[in-house]
Amino acid sequence: MTDTVLSSATRDVVIGFGRPFVMIGERINPTGRKLLAEEMKAGDFSRVEADALAQVEAGAQMLDINAGIPLADEPAMLARAVKLVQSVTDVPLSIDSSIIEALEAGLSAYEGKPLVNSVTGEDEVMERVLPLVARHGAAVVAISNDDTGISEDPDVRFSVAKRIIERAADHGIPASDVVVDPLVMPIGAMGSAGQQVFTLVRRLREELGVNTTCGASNVSFGLPNRHHITGTFLAMAIGAGMTSAIMSPLHEEVKTAIQAANVLAGYDTDCAAWIRSHRDPFIGTDRERRGRRRRQA
Repeated sequence: MTDTVLSSATRDVVIGFGRPFVMIGERINPTGRKLLAEEMKAGDFSRVEADALAQVEAGAQMLDINAGIPLADEPAMLARAVKLVQSVTDVPLSIDSSIIEALEAGLSAYEGKPLVNSVTGEDEVMERVLPLVARHGAAVVAISNDDTGISEDPDVRFSVAKRIIERAADHGIPASDVVVDPLVMPIGAMGSAGQQVFTLVRRLREELGVNTTCGASNVSFGLPNRHHITGTFLAMAIGAGMTSAIMSPLHEEVKTAIQAANVLAGYDTDCAAWIRSHRDPFIGTDRERRGRRRRQA
Protein backbone atom coordinates (compact mmCIF):
# COMPACT_ATOMS: atom_id res chain seq x y z
CA MET A 1 0.00 0.00 0.00
CA THR A 2 1.32 3.44 -0.95
CA ASP A 3 1.16 6.37 1.45
CA THR A 4 2.14 9.92 0.54
CA VAL A 5 2.81 11.73 3.81
CA LEU A 6 2.57 15.53 3.78
CA SER A 7 3.05 17.75 6.80
CA SER A 8 2.87 21.22 8.23
CA ALA A 9 4.94 22.17 11.24
CA THR A 10 2.48 20.39 13.55
CA ARG A 11 0.21 18.10 11.50
CA ASP A 12 0.54 15.17 9.09
CA VAL A 13 -1.91 14.29 6.32
CA VAL A 14 -1.65 10.99 4.47
CA ILE A 15 -2.85 10.45 0.91
CA GLY A 16 -3.11 6.71 0.41
CA PHE A 17 -4.96 3.61 -0.71
CA GLY A 18 -7.69 2.48 1.63
CA ARG A 19 -7.76 5.87 3.36
CA PRO A 20 -10.35 8.67 3.32
CA PHE A 21 -10.13 10.83 0.21
CA VAL A 22 -8.05 13.97 0.71
CA MET A 23 -9.68 17.25 -0.30
CA ILE A 24 -7.12 19.88 -1.33
CA GLY A 25 -8.80 23.29 -1.28
CA GLU A 26 -8.41 25.12 -4.58
CA ARG A 27 -9.60 28.64 -3.85
CA ILE A 28 -6.32 30.43 -3.06
CA ASN A 29 -5.65 30.93 -6.74
CA PRO A 30 -6.03 34.30 -8.52
CA THR A 31 -6.58 32.66 -11.92
CA GLY A 32 -10.08 33.66 -12.99
CA ARG A 33 -10.60 35.60 -9.74
CA LYS A 34 -10.07 39.24 -10.73
CA LEU A 35 -10.75 40.72 -7.30
CA LEU A 36 -8.39 38.33 -5.51
CA ALA A 37 -5.68 39.02 -8.10
CA GLU A 38 -6.04 42.79 -7.69
CA GLU A 39 -5.96 42.56 -3.91
CA MET A 40 -2.90 40.31 -3.80
CA LYS A 41 -1.07 42.51 -6.29
CA ALA A 42 -1.85 45.53 -4.07
CA GLY A 43 -0.51 43.70 -1.01
CA ASP A 44 -3.91 42.92 0.52
CA PHE A 45 -3.92 39.27 1.59
CA SER A 46 -7.05 39.40 3.76
CA ARG A 47 -9.04 37.36 1.24
CA VAL A 48 -6.27 34.75 1.15
CA GLU A 49 -6.58 34.38 4.92
CA ALA A 50 -10.39 34.23 4.77
CA ASP A 51 -10.35 31.64 1.98
CA ALA A 52 -7.86 29.50 3.89
CA LEU A 53 -9.97 29.49 7.05
CA ALA A 54 -13.25 28.90 5.20
CA GLN A 55 -11.90 25.91 3.29
CA VAL A 56 -10.44 24.27 6.37
CA GLU A 57 -13.69 24.88 8.24
CA ALA A 58 -15.52 23.19 5.34
CA GLY A 59 -13.32 20.10 5.62
CA ALA A 60 -10.28 20.59 3.39
CA GLN A 61 -7.35 18.54 4.73
CA MET A 62 -4.84 20.47 2.58
CA LEU A 63 -4.77 23.78 0.71
CA ASP A 64 -3.34 24.64 -2.70
CA ILE A 65 -1.57 28.03 -2.79
CA ASN A 66 -1.09 29.84 -6.11
CA ALA A 67 0.05 33.42 -6.70
CA GLY A 68 0.28 33.46 -10.50
CA ILE A 69 -0.58 37.05 -11.41
CA PRO A 70 0.78 38.60 -14.62
CA LEU A 71 3.33 41.39 -14.13
CA ALA A 72 3.53 40.73 -10.40
CA ASP A 73 6.39 39.51 -8.23
CA GLU A 74 5.14 35.94 -8.01
CA PRO A 75 8.02 34.55 -5.91
CA ALA A 76 7.53 37.20 -3.22
CA MET A 77 3.74 36.87 -3.22
CA LEU A 78 3.81 33.08 -3.07
CA ALA A 79 6.25 33.12 -0.15
CA ARG A 80 4.08 35.66 1.67
CA ALA A 81 0.91 33.63 1.03
CA VAL A 82 2.58 30.44 2.29
CA LYS A 83 3.74 32.13 5.51
CA LEU A 84 0.35 33.75 6.09
CA VAL A 85 -1.66 30.57 5.56
CA GLN A 86 0.69 28.59 7.79
CA SER A 87 0.21 31.21 10.51
CA VAL A 88 -3.59 30.79 10.57
CA THR A 89 -4.07 27.07 9.95
CA ASP A 90 -2.13 23.85 10.49
CA VAL A 91 -3.05 21.91 7.34
CA PRO A 92 -0.26 20.97 4.90
CA LEU A 93 -0.02 22.96 1.68
CA SER A 94 0.36 22.34 -2.02
CA ILE A 95 2.70 25.00 -3.43
CA ASP A 96 1.44 25.74 -6.93
CA SER A 97 3.42 27.48 -9.68
CA SER A 98 4.90 26.94 -13.11
CA ILE A 99 7.70 29.40 -12.28
CA ILE A 100 10.76 27.72 -10.78
CA GLU A 101 11.78 30.85 -8.82
CA ALA A 102 8.31 31.01 -7.26
CA LEU A 103 8.45 27.34 -6.28
CA GLU A 104 11.87 27.93 -4.72
CA ALA A 105 10.56 30.91 -2.75
CA GLY A 106 7.46 29.04 -1.59
CA LEU A 107 9.43 25.97 -0.54
CA SER A 108 11.99 28.07 1.32
CA ALA A 109 9.18 29.76 3.27
CA TYR A 110 7.39 26.51 4.12
CA GLU A 111 7.56 24.65 7.43
CA GLY A 112 7.06 20.90 6.98
CA LYS A 113 6.80 18.66 3.94
CA PRO A 114 4.65 20.20 1.19
CA LEU A 115 3.28 18.99 -2.11
CA VAL A 116 4.76 20.76 -5.15
CA ASN A 117 2.25 21.44 -7.91
CA SER A 118 3.62 20.49 -10.38
CA VAL A 119 5.99 18.81 -12.83
CA THR A 120 5.17 17.76 -16.39
CA GLY A 121 6.85 15.25 -18.68
CA GLU A 122 9.03 17.64 -20.68
CA ASP A 123 12.72 16.87 -20.11
CA GLU A 124 13.55 20.53 -19.44
CA VAL A 125 10.78 20.87 -16.86
CA MET A 126 11.71 17.66 -15.07
CA GLU A 127 15.34 18.72 -14.85
CA ARG A 128 14.36 22.05 -13.30
CA VAL A 129 11.62 20.91 -10.90
CA LEU A 130 12.67 17.47 -9.67
CA PRO A 131 16.04 18.52 -8.17
CA LEU A 132 14.19 21.29 -6.31
CA VAL A 133 11.62 18.82 -4.97
CA ALA A 134 14.38 16.44 -3.87
CA ARG A 135 16.42 19.19 -2.21
CA HIS A 136 13.47 20.30 -0.10
CA GLY A 137 12.25 16.78 0.70
CA ALA A 138 8.85 17.51 -0.80
CA ALA A 139 6.33 15.41 -2.71
CA VAL A 140 5.26 16.39 -6.23
CA VAL A 141 2.22 16.33 -8.50
CA ALA A 142 3.14 14.71 -11.83
CA ILE A 143 0.91 15.95 -14.65
CA SER A 144 0.66 13.42 -17.46
CA ASN A 145 1.40 15.65 -20.43
CA ASP A 146 4.68 16.45 -22.18
CA ASP A 147 5.98 18.60 -25.05
CA THR A 148 3.50 16.92 -27.42
CA GLY A 149 0.61 18.31 -25.36
CA ILE A 150 -2.29 16.47 -23.75
CA SER A 151 -2.96 13.22 -25.54
CA GLU A 152 -6.50 11.89 -25.93
CA ASP A 153 -5.00 8.40 -25.71
CA PRO A 154 -4.95 7.18 -22.08
CA ASP A 155 -2.03 4.86 -22.90
CA VAL A 156 0.11 7.85 -23.90
CA ARG A 157 -0.77 9.69 -20.70
CA PHE A 158 0.08 6.58 -18.68
CA SER A 159 3.48 6.40 -20.40
CA VAL A 160 4.19 10.05 -19.60
CA ALA A 161 3.33 9.48 -15.94
CA LYS A 162 5.57 6.41 -15.82
CA ARG A 163 8.46 8.39 -17.31
CA ILE A 164 8.08 11.14 -14.70
CA ILE A 165 8.03 8.55 -11.88
CA GLU A 166 11.19 6.95 -13.26
CA ARG A 167 12.95 10.30 -13.62
CA ALA A 168 11.90 11.25 -10.09
CA ALA A 169 13.51 8.03 -8.83
CA ASP A 170 16.75 9.10 -10.53
CA HIS A 171 16.68 12.16 -8.26
CA GLY A 172 16.01 10.10 -5.14
CA ILE A 173 12.26 10.83 -5.01
CA PRO A 174 10.32 7.63 -4.24
CA ALA A 175 7.15 6.72 -6.09
CA SER A 176 5.25 7.29 -2.85
CA ASP A 177 6.14 10.98 -3.14
CA VAL A 178 4.81 11.28 -6.70
CA VAL A 179 1.07 11.99 -6.94
CA VAL A 180 -0.06 11.63 -10.54
CA ASP A 181 -2.62 13.91 -12.15
CA PRO A 182 -4.11 11.93 -15.08
CA LEU A 183 -5.60 15.18 -16.45
CA VAL A 184 -9.35 15.72 -16.37
CA MET A 185 -10.81 17.17 -19.56
CA PRO A 186 -14.22 18.89 -19.74
CA ILE A 187 -16.86 16.22 -20.24
CA GLY A 188 -18.95 18.69 -22.26
CA ALA A 189 -16.20 18.83 -24.89
CA MET A 190 -14.97 15.23 -24.68
CA GLY A 191 -17.60 12.63 -23.92
CA SER A 192 -15.02 10.00 -22.98
CA ALA A 193 -13.20 12.24 -20.49
CA GLY A 194 -14.59 10.53 -17.41
CA GLN A 195 -13.94 7.00 -18.62
CA GLN A 196 -10.41 7.96 -19.64
CA VAL A 197 -9.63 9.18 -16.13
CA PHE A 198 -11.17 6.13 -14.44
CA THR A 199 -9.14 3.81 -16.68
CA LEU A 200 -5.94 5.74 -16.02
CA VAL A 201 -6.47 5.86 -12.26
CA ARG A 202 -6.94 2.08 -12.10
CA ARG A 203 -3.76 1.49 -14.10
CA LEU A 204 -1.74 4.00 -12.09
CA ARG A 205 -2.82 2.31 -8.89
CA GLU A 206 -2.49 -1.30 -10.00
CA GLU A 207 0.59 -1.10 -12.24
CA LEU A 208 2.63 1.76 -10.76
CA GLY A 209 1.30 1.86 -7.18
CA VAL A 210 1.04 5.64 -7.05
CA ASN A 211 -1.49 8.01 -5.57
CA THR A 212 -3.53 10.29 -7.80
CA THR A 213 -5.09 13.72 -7.80
CA CYS A 214 -6.78 16.04 -10.29
CA GLY A 215 -8.24 19.49 -10.83
CA ALA A 216 -11.76 18.20 -10.29
CA SER A 217 -13.78 21.20 -11.44
CA ASN A 218 -12.40 20.88 -14.98
CA VAL A 219 -14.74 17.98 -15.67
CA SER A 220 -17.90 20.09 -15.40
CA PHE A 221 -16.62 23.24 -17.10
CA GLY A 222 -19.31 24.97 -19.14
CA LEU A 223 -22.18 22.78 -17.94
CA PRO A 224 -25.26 23.80 -15.95
CA ASN A 225 -25.65 22.45 -12.40
CA ARG A 226 -21.97 21.69 -12.61
CA HIS A 227 -21.30 20.91 -8.96
CA HIS A 228 -23.48 17.78 -9.16
CA ILE A 229 -21.41 16.64 -12.17
CA THR A 230 -18.16 17.30 -10.27
CA GLY A 231 -19.36 15.50 -7.16
CA THR A 232 -20.57 12.46 -9.06
CA PHE A 233 -17.32 12.36 -11.04
CA LEU A 234 -15.29 12.38 -7.84
CA ALA A 235 -17.39 9.64 -6.26
CA MET A 236 -16.81 7.47 -9.35
CA ALA A 237 -13.11 8.39 -9.38
CA ILE A 238 -12.83 7.29 -5.75
CA GLY A 239 -14.40 4.00 -6.79
CA ALA A 240 -11.69 3.66 -9.44
CA GLY A 241 -8.96 4.36 -6.86
CA MET A 242 -8.32 8.11 -6.93
CA THR A 243 -6.98 9.25 -3.57
CA SER A 244 -7.14 13.08 -3.61
CA ALA A 245 -8.29 16.07 -5.64
CA ILE A 246 -7.77 19.79 -5.85
CA MET A 247 -11.32 21.08 -5.50
CA SER A 248 -13.58 23.40 -3.54
CA PRO A 249 -14.96 22.00 -0.28
CA LEU A 250 -17.35 24.96 -0.16
CA HIS A 251 -19.72 23.33 -2.68
CA GLU A 252 -21.92 21.11 -0.55
CA GLU A 253 -22.89 18.82 -3.43
CA VAL A 254 -19.23 18.00 -4.11
CA LYS A 255 -18.25 17.51 -0.49
CA THR A 256 -21.28 15.32 0.26
CA ALA A 257 -20.56 13.08 -2.74
CA ILE A 258 -17.00 12.57 -1.47
CA GLN A 259 -18.19 11.80 2.04
CA ALA A 260 -20.71 9.26 0.71
CA ALA A 261 -18.04 7.63 -1.47
CA ASN A 262 -15.77 7.31 1.57
CA VAL A 263 -18.59 5.53 3.40
CA LEU A 264 -19.40 3.15 0.55
CA ALA A 265 -15.73 2.37 -0.17
CA GLY A 266 -15.20 1.44 3.48
CA TYR A 267 -12.86 4.36 4.19
CA ASP A 268 -15.10 5.95 6.86
CA THR A 269 -14.96 3.56 9.81
CA ASP A 270 -18.40 3.03 11.37
CA CYS A 271 -19.63 5.92 9.17
CA ALA A 272 -18.29 8.20 11.92
CA ALA A 273 -17.35 11.15 9.71
CA TRP A 274 -20.66 10.95 7.84
CA ILE A 275 -22.64 10.91 11.09
CA ARG A 276 -20.69 13.87 12.51
CA SER A 277 -21.42 15.91 9.39
CA HIS A 278 -25.02 14.92 8.78
CA ARG A 279 -26.71 14.10 12.07
CA ASP A 280 -29.62 16.34 13.03
CA PRO A 281 -28.10 18.94 15.41
CA PHE A 282 -31.41 19.23 17.27
CA ILE A 283 -31.89 15.53 18.06
CA GLY A 284 -29.88 15.62 21.26
CA THR A 285 -31.59 18.81 22.39
CA ASP A 286 -35.05 17.34 21.76
CA ARG A 287 -34.20 14.21 23.72
CA GLU A 288 -32.87 16.27 26.56
CA ARG A 289 -36.05 18.34 26.57
CA ARG A 290 -38.25 15.25 26.57
CA GLY A 291 -36.19 13.80 29.41
CA ARG A 292 -36.55 16.98 31.43
CA ARG A 293 -40.32 17.03 30.83
CA ARG A 294 -40.63 13.40 32.05
CA ARG A 295 -38.55 14.14 35.14
CA GLN A 296 -40.62 17.24 35.90
CA ALA A 297 -43.87 15.24 35.54
